Amino acid sequence: MNKSEQIRALMAERILILDGAMGTMIQRHKLEEEDYRGERFADWQSPLKGMNDLLVLTQPEIITGIHKQYLEAGADIIETNNFNATTSDLMRYNLQDYAYELNVEAAKLARKSADAYSTPDKPRFVAGVLGPNQKTTSVSVDVNDPGARAISFDELVEDYSLATRGLIEGGADIILIETIFDTLNAKAAVFAVKTVFDEDGVELPIMISDTITDASGRTLTGQVTEAFYNSLRHARPISVGLNCALGPDDLRQYVQELSRIADCCVSAHPNAGLPNELGEYDLTAEEMADHIREWADSGFLNIVGGCCGSSPEHIRAIADAVAKSEPRATPE
Repeated sequence: MNKSEQIRALMAERILILDGAMGTMIQRHKLEEEDYRGERFADWQSPLKGMNDLLVLTQPEIITGIHKQYLEAGADIIETNNFNATTSDLMRYNLQDYAYELNVEAAKLARKSADAYSTPDKPRFVAGVLGPNQKTTSVSVDVNDPGARAISFDELVEDYSLATRGLIEGGADIILIETIFDTLNAKAAVFAVKTVFDEDGVELPIMISDTITDASGRTLTGQVTEAFYNSLRHARPISVGLNCALGPDDLRQYVQELSRIADCCVSAHPNAGLPNELGEYDLTAEEMADHIREWADSGFLNIVGGCCGSSPEHIRAIADAVAKSEPRATPE
C-alpha cells in the first residue's frame, strides 16, 4: 500500500490530526535579527527578522523541535515550514534564488521528524505546503487601472512548479494548497502541481484549504464557501477545507456548509479564536477542543488541526476530543 492509499484508508477509519501553528511556536523563541541570519546570512543586505521560512536553513533545530512537539501531541500530519517560499514572495528579502532550497530543506526536516515518530500502528505524514502568495492574480493593484496585477497567472505557475518539485525532492507525502484568499492563485497552484506530476511521473494526494476572511462568509476575492468548492473540485483533491482568519465559533457554519456539499474528505484548522488588542490568541486548548468535539460529533470532519495561535497543547486536546468520533462519511 502506497502513502496515498494509506492516507485514504486511515481517513475512512478515524479523524486524522493535523498539526498547529508554526509561527506561534517560533514566536516563543523570541528570535532576533542575528538568529534569523545565522552564519550563512550574517552579511545579508536585507533585514531577515520575521522570515520564518529561512529558519529551515539557519535554525533547523528549532523547526525540528516544533515538528516533534506536534508529533508528540498526536499529529498524524505535519506541515512543512515554507509558507512564503515561492520566488516572488521571497523577493521581499532578496532571497528569490533560495526558493528551491528552502522547499527541499523544509520537507526534509519534516520528513525526518515524521519518520522518527512513525510506527506501523500510527504512521505519520508530511504535508508540503504551497502558501497563497502575497500577490493576487484577481485584484488590481492600481485604482486607475482595473487590469493591473502584481503577478500573472503564468508567473505564479512557474513559482509553484519550482516549490512543488522542491517539496517532492524533500520527501513530502501530500501537497497542501492552503490559506487560499484568491481562487485564481489556487488554480495556478493546482495547474502547477498537476503539470509537475505529469512531467515528472509522480503523483501525491492534494489537500486544498480556503480562508474565509470575515463575518460575511466570503474569501478576500468575494467567493462564498460553495463557490470556492465548485471552483476547485476539478482538482480532485483528497480533501477540501477551511483554515485561518476565524476561530472555531465563527468558522463552524462554513465547515458545516463544506461538509454538506463536498464529495471528498473535509479538513479544518481554525485559529485559536480571534487576536486580542495585543495580537495574541486567548482561546485555551480545552475551549478549542470543546468546539472541535462538537464538529466531530456532528459529522463534519475527516482532518482537523489548528492555525494561528494554536500550539501542541491545543493539538493534544483536539486529538483527545475526537479520538472516539467517527470520521465524516464521504459520498459514494
